[in-house]
Amino acid sequence: MDIDDLRTFVEVADAGGVSAAARRLSVSKSIVSRRLFRLEAELGVQLLARTTRGAALTEAGATFREHAARAASEIDAARETLLPAGDLTGRLRVAIPLTFGPTHLAPVLAELARRHPRLHIHSSYSDRFVDLITEGFDCAVRVGYLQDSNLIARRVGAIHGKLLASPDYIKAHGAPEAPAEIAAHPALMQGTEAWQFLDGDEVVTVNPQGRYKADNGIALAAAAAAGLGVAWLPDCVTDSYVASGALVPIMTRYPVPSAGVYVVRPPGQHSSRKVRVLTELLIECLAEDPRLAAVGR
Repeated sequence: MDIDDLRTFVEVADAGGVSAAARRLSVSKSIVSRRLFRLEAELGVQLLARTTRGAALTEAGATFREHAARAASEIDAARETLLPAGDLTGRLRVAIPLTFGPTHLAPVLAELARRHPRLHIHSSYSDRFVDLITEGFDCAVRVGYLQDSNLIARRVGAIHGKLLASPDYIKAHGAPEAPAEIAAHPALMQGTEAWQFLDGDEVVTVNPQGRYKADNGIALAAAAAAGLGVAWLPDCVTDSYVASGALVPIMTRYPVPSAGVYVVRPPGQHSSRKVRVLTELLIECLAEDPRLAAVGR
């Protein structure tokens, strides 16, 4: 039984179709279809029911999928033991936040590729929370306060932020001096998030309201500089605005608690060696790179 056939079947099952699996595997749809046909012929059962919308697992396919995924994972682990010490091979699919990612994390991925020339790195930059299992990612880097989930997380650094507004906004509307006063100001937000502040040792949580939302911190910083309201943003996004005077830190008596930078991966007994190496490299680079002064451990 061919390991590539098993791995292809798992990708089709998780992606929900041949086309999506082909994109994940970076091969043609005809190759994916050929591997599936060969696997089903060898097993003598139909694993997938093809539909106009994609492919759905048959009862036999649903049972076989877990065994196939486990077998592929074990083979990958066995191959890793045969590699030269420290060498990595295969493919690593990682989801990276668009805010903070291109400037702070892309150089780390480039260094990973330089150190491991046999490793294929496929990175996807977006501020949405991708479904690691459904979309076939090995891991993701997430920034902020993690929500409860069944994902396994490892903290690799910290990120610091402030509440800010433009001088023109402050001149026209004033600035909140305590968390309770934020409700009187339009907030620039990513969604329906809560904002946290420190009052001594106590964490104060507020639920801001506003009419301007964006799923990207850089876009929110630009809106704040335009005077549209107050924004709770990381320093790595706003340092240049503060340096130029376009944004001013406000409510400084109530600082923002530091948030984390995490590597998250799907649940399972063990993380792959590729994910472990990426995690350690992120810890190394976020701690040592002087460009990342706003991002420390």
